[in-house]
Amino acid sequence: MHRRTALTVSAALLAAGPLLTACGNDAHPGAAAVVGGERIEVSSLQAQVEDVRDAQAASPQSAQLVAATGDLSRRKLNVMIFDRVVDKVARDHGVTATRAELQQTRDSFVRQGGGEDQLKAVLLQEQGVAPDQIDDFVRRNVLMNKIAQKLGVTENAEGQKKLTDVFSAASKDLGIDVNPRYGRWDDAQVRLSDTTAPWLRQITQDPAAVPAGA
Repeated sequence: MHRRTALTVSAALLAAGPLLTACGNDAHPGAAAVVGGERIEVSSLQAQVEDVRDAQAASPQSAQLVAATGDLSRRKLNVMIFDRVVDKVARDHGVTATRAELQQTRDSFVRQGGGEDQLKAVLLQEQGVAPDQIDDFVRRNVLMNKIAQKLGVTENAEGQKKLTDVFSAASKDLGIDVNPRYGRWDDAQVRLSDTTAPWLRQITQDPAAVPAGA
């Protein structure tokens, strides 16, 4: 794949956040969040977390990997919500990801990562992404690149602000409501609150270049 601007979820996007807004257990029992009227079940979130923990447990660096991913439930919920914002922005702007594009991008990541096994190890270590979650990681990259291209976003502060404004508006439209046990959703930053870095950054198409936690 040619070198170009890639806008991906940063590690900090997945980092833990504080206690959150109005959704709550009483309003939506069994839901970790409600996004656009659709529930993200606690059971679905737990399944994502367990996939990562199982993969970490099989690694010789298991203890270090677990320690590095911190509050994995919040990090994974952050991604699950963000992916729904990405989907809305993509729909709103007529952006889709074809099977060929997804495969091409994954193949590029494999080449840059030094092979399939190395890619899996890097994403597990640096991103907290289990092997069966890599396709979602790839899809997010493809959609965000295509959204940026559709909007004519360039690699400067003005371009970043334009993209952030578009995603923030979509986030507000979705009326994201998070169970307080997981923190508070920030529409302006398009992430769970109290994360420590922007959710967008300009990188090359190299999965190892993305900060941990995406």
